[in-house]
Amino acid sequence: MVGVSDAEPALTYFAEFGFTPVAKAELTASQANALYGVDSALTSWRLQNGEIDSHGLLRLLQWDEPTGPGVGLAPPETVGVRMAVMRTRDIFRLVDVFADLRDGAGEAWLLAGPVYDDLYNATEGAPSIVNRRVGVREMAVYGQWFSHVFFQRYGYVIPGYGMIGDHSPLGTSEFTHHDFFVAGNLGEVTDYYESVFGFVSENDPVIDGAWQPGPQAIFMMAPGRSHWYRGFVSPNNVSGKLKFFSLDGLHEADDRSERQRPGEIGITLHSLWTPRLDLVHRLAVEAGLAPGPITANEFEEPSFLLRGPDGAHWQLIQRESSVWPAVTEFQLLDVNN
Repeated sequence: MVGVSDAEPALTYFAEFGFTPVAKAELTASQANALYGVDSALTSWRLQNGEIDSHGLLRLLQWDEPTGPGVGLAPPETVGVRMAVMRTRDIFRLVDVFADLRDGAGEAWLLAGPVYDDLYNATEGAPSIVNRRVGVREMAVYGQWFSHVFFQRYGYVIPGYGMIGDHSPLGTSEFTHHDFFVAGNLGEVTDYYESVFGFVSENDPVIDGAWQPGPQAIFMMAPGRSHWYRGFVSPNNVSGKLKFFSLDGLHEADDRSERQRPGEIGITLHSLWTPRLDLVHRLAVEAGLAPGPITANEFEEPSFLLRGPDGAHWQLIQRESSVWPAVTEFQLLDVNN
């Protein structure tokens, strides 16, 4: 969910990435205050990329009176930064687009990368014209109100993970996962993603950093720089991953997490849907997360809000199923490109 003061430029912006509105709702200031704790009238748009509704949705929250500018344009590894990740057909086209926005239009964008990495160690033997390396090229784009990570695959596909249709002018997919830069011990502050939300932890918190080509480029890490990392995957979808990073005990962090809240500009909320909202609410109470009461959101969906110990704000939504069938089996399939 992205807070904005004027939705029209944002709707135009995300249309270029393949997102179109599928629902719209309005709340008075008193209604928005009761739901989100923000004393401002709200107009809300839900957008999706093509037909994909099982994951990777986007919501624009237009506040008549935003409470603040949000995290804003921040250096990589700033606590409170959120990054939305999408697959693309042509990453160098996006490099040119954002370079033009920065250099020609004078907009504030910080570009990091692109960089190549073989994430699955899938390249075998000596590279040649017929035995080409396998991997991804990725880049980050940090902005004042939205931050992206884009990746392009070479030599393989993962069905259900990053689906690009002809409706997307820039050849980009739904959001495949989200990155969170948070404070604290990752093993403690992210534990509720498994115990309450039901995600599956990919790993115990590990240190990665500037000796790895991907983190070095995406986070603009100086030699010797490092951070903690932990990832989660859904048991119900191969896509929709969550990735968390923290400097806890390693380096001093620029902390803007107090600006990371509903009512501010930028990526301030995330949402999950479940057919068992009462159960998730009970688990949140038992975990001491102090969730808000179950009430209807602006789209008349039963929902509740909580703020996790990692500083992330979540809206949990009651939903029986998606129209788009989620892919649950992870398959890495070779392609000849």
